[in-house]
Amino acid sequence: MKVVQELVAYFDRRGKLSRRQLRKLLQQNYVASDAPPNMHGLCDVVGATYYFRVTGASDGQVWGTDTYTRDSHLAVAAVHAGLLKPGETAVLRVTVVAPLDAYPGSVRNGVTTTEYGPFPHAWRLSAI
Repeated sequence: MKVVQELVAYFDRRGKLSRRQLRKLLQQNYVASDAPPNMHGLCDVVGATYYFRVTGASDGQVWGTDTYTRDSHLAVAAVHAGLLKPGETAVLRVTVVAPLDAYPGSVRNGVTTTEYGPFPHAWRLSAI
């Protein structure tokens, strides 16, 4: 599965896959896997892209706004970012990004995130 995800991410980043083609691959379960609770062990390479089936949740710890720390709960961050509602499931793109000097907290969509200082691993969520 990881090799297939890497190939799809490669073509997706270069604009070689249309949204329709990408959605078709994801809907057929060729690419996405169930989301881990957080991104531990997956944030070593900036630019790495993953496609996960995420079910939104409102209970769990999240650090940051739009860019989240490695140990933030994916399902809760997805609700905070407005990509899912609690209990709703969709395939989302998770991209490892360069770490920030600070991760501001905020309140969005019924989820409160916590502010955090420098942290060496970060990621962002986006819809497909």
